[in-house]
Amino acid sequence: MTFTITVQPSGRTFTAEPDEAMLAAGIRQGIGLPYGCKDGACGSCKCKKVSGSVTHGPHQPKALSADEEAAGYVLTCCGVAHSDVVLESRQVTEAGAFPIKKMPVRVSALERASHDVIVLRLQLPASDTFQYHAGQYVEFLLRDGDRRSYSMANAPHTQVGQPAIELHLRHMPGGKFTDHVFGAMKEKDILRIEGPYGSFFLREDSDKPMVLLASGTGFAPIKAVIEHMQHKGITRPATLYWGGRRPADLYQSAWIETQLAAMPNLRYVPVVSDALPEDGWTGRTGFVHQAVLQDFPDLSGHEVYACGAPIVVESARRDYVAQAGLPEEAFFADSFTSAADKVA
Repeated sequence: MTFTITVQPSGRTFTAEPDEAMLAAGIRQGIGLPYGCKDGACGSCKCKKVSGSVTHGPHQPKALSADEEAAGYVLTCCGVAHSDVVLESRQVTEAGAFPIKKMPVRVSALERASHDVIVLRLQLPASDTFQYHAGQYVEFLLRDGDRRSYSMANAPHTQVGQPAIELHLRHMPGGKFTDHVFGAMKEKDILRIEGPYGSFFLREDSDKPMVLLASGTGFAPIKAVIEHMQHKGITRPATLYWGGRRPADLYQSAWIETQLAAMPNLRYVPVVSDALPEDGWTGRTGFVHQAVLQDFPDLSGHEVYACGAPIVVESARRDYVAQAGLPEEAFFADSFTSAADKVA
């Protein structure tokens, strides 16, 4: 017996097996439900249950609190339907999504962008077309069955001529994958990826001014969105806030300065939280999501696109809605959840 899952207001429907997580069932049938970690850790897939019976597998309270669950919210990544279910998810708008593919990729470049960030460029098979939205991500398929997720930092149009994707990886000491990247990985190595995944991409049917919020390597998908905006001639006002602990964490500020010269609609506000005297930092200080509130006390007419550490993304979501009047459906996000976050 299968159950029918209906997503409002789009009216999209799909079926789920009795023991199948709703997110997995939706992905399998091409429904673009929002999600991030897929492990009950980040809360990106949280949505309102309008009707039906759902039980949850293991998840973290920060992703779905007991009060939220009592109020009818569910995590589709670990929520299993026990009846027909109606969900409310305003991010589900597409009649179709790009196909998810598995493919081998070749390491074409490893460039150290800072002391703990590598820009990894991967050559894609020339015989296959890899389609994605600027802002989406791929998963590395590791030999032991584990997966690691990273956002594309280049917009799709940059693949013309030489299919390739750019990823920004921060070293997590002791991390199975990043220890390898920062240690033994070399050019021409072959890896396997799967994608595209994620519901983070620019909604082009809107003309609202945008806040682009990034922390750390959460800048990667924001960079892809900026490239896409320039390519498509999108001139909506956009303000980029990029936060790091020290100035060196803003590892591609020079690239941004170049874009500013070509995109008069784009502003850039770098924010550093823990600058040392030797940094000579004279710019904005403090927490990056709070810098947005200082500049935009009223966000009711804006859209926010946020990527980075879960604490930054979730603090922004909470405070922008509660304090600045941002409509909940105008906040689009990907949390960068590490393996450590998932077991914390």
